Amino acid sequence: MQSTINNLPPYLSLAIWLPVLFGLIVLAVGRDSRAGMVRMLSLLGAIVSFLPTIPLFTKFDNAAHGLQFVEKAPWIERFNIFYSLGVDGLSLWFVPLTAFITIIVVISAWEVIEERVAQYMGAFLILSGLMIGVFCAMDGLLFYFFFEATLIPMYIIIGVWGGANRVYAAFKFFLYTFLGSLLTLIAIIYLYNKSGSWDILVWHKLPLAMGEQIAIFFAFFMAFAVKVPMFPVHTWLPDVHVEAPTGGSAVLAAIMLKLGAYGFLRFSLPIVPDASKELAGFVIVLSLIAVIYVGLVALVQKDMKKLVAYSSIAHMGFVTLGFFMFNDISMQGGIVQMISHGFISGAMFLCIGVLYDRMHSRQIADYGGVVNTMPKFAAFLVLFSMANCGLPATSGFVGEFMVILGAVQFNFVTGILAATALILGAAYSLWMAKRVLFGKVANANVAALTDINNREFLMLGILALAVLVMGLYPAPFTDTMQTSVADLLKHVAQSKLH
Repeated sequence: MQSTINNLPPYLSLAIWLPVLFGLIVLAVGRDSRAGMVRMLSLLGAIVSFLPTIPLFTKFDNAAHGLQFVEKAPWIERFNIFYSLGVDGLSLWFVPLTAFITIIVVISAWEVIEERVAQYMGAFLILSGLMIGVFCAMDGLLFYFFFEATLIPMYIIIGVWGGANRVYAAFKFFLYTFLGSLLTLIAIIYLYNKSGSWDILVWHKLPLAMGEQIAIFFAFFMAFAVKVPMFPVHTWLPDVHVEAPTGGSAVLAAIMLKLGAYGFLRFSLPIVPDASKELAGFVIVLSLIAVIYVGLVALVQKDMKKLVAYSSIAHMGFVTLGFFMFNDISMQGGIVQMISHGFISGAMFLCIGVLYDRMHSRQIADYGGVVNTMPKFAAFLVLFSMANCGLPATSGFVGEFMVILGAVQFNFVTGILAATALILGAAYSLWMAKRVLFGKVANANVAALTDINNREFLMLGILALAVLVMGLYPAPFTDTMQTSVADLLKHVAQSKLH
């Protein structure tokens, strides 16, 4: 199928279905006796799947309004459902980011996963395709299909390769996210009945009364807030992160949380703009609680994974804060923060995984003086910890700075409260790095540690490069989203009450 604009190849379809196809091939080949072949095939699949995402940002027209790389074909004609794909500045970067993180996760699992290798790799490849589908779908039912389908491989990844309480964590993850999404399905069906179309862009123009808008806003809010996760529906995330395998945690933090935040941009703000403005204060308060209160919770964690999990919730609070202040710079900052958090949180979880593979402990108290035995690793962990607290010249600074700038324009007190996140971020990130890495060698286990090997160096090095490049030169990221953010804000400014 050709792209319907400019006769381009169907890049989006390739980005979605190539990893799914490779995942199914890996599952078909898979037996533990062929583990080496499975690993090579998985890496090949991840790299080949990344290739069609490259033209998305090289051929993207920053000045163009509306969707690009559009593909549309009838799917279920009786109900007017289309296989409809497209990206704009709001969703563009999440497609290559997802494919990129999948390559890193395959490399990270190379020596660590020894049993059911094919099932593990296959699940991640299929998950990658489904998550890209969420960012590209422009038909409401197609979006819902991808949004829900991502739960299945993630549920399996946590439930099979997770820690001691993995079944509990997998159930909690599934139930929270699934129950939140059911209300969204009702809202989507309501919008279809009202408009006669599943096309998301048609819904953007649909006039709705205030009561309808508020009901639809909360229906969407339940699904997206749980996914982000926003305070107070964030409690599933630390449990899931602690039990999930390293690759599962990396993908969950780097990509899956973004599905919820993206939902606000694509559904809540443009479909129900009046309700969004009416309830913005409510979302801003919840976001600030996430930024400050959850930051304080992160400070007292004894488990490294839990600390980074709580820091994820605090950083995603910045994203929702940026979206609901309705100014250009804060909304762009929120999207930049989503992309940057993908690199940094993935890297933090992979660093913890490196330590866990060697000592089988995530407790901060079991470490100390790691820099003496693992100097290369320590350099990476310090860089990522500093990026996590928003050090200038790292990607973590760009998004947070833009959101704080937007917050000060919006309301000075909000700006000050948002800025406390940088202090808290520095406190928990650097305090963890200090206790784990520095000082005298704490015990015989730390003394016996070996520094990262070439595979781990490659994996962390690529992420370190991404964090620094985005921090030093964010223009390619911000330029692509400017037009789309301006269009969205213009759209939100117009009332749809009828």
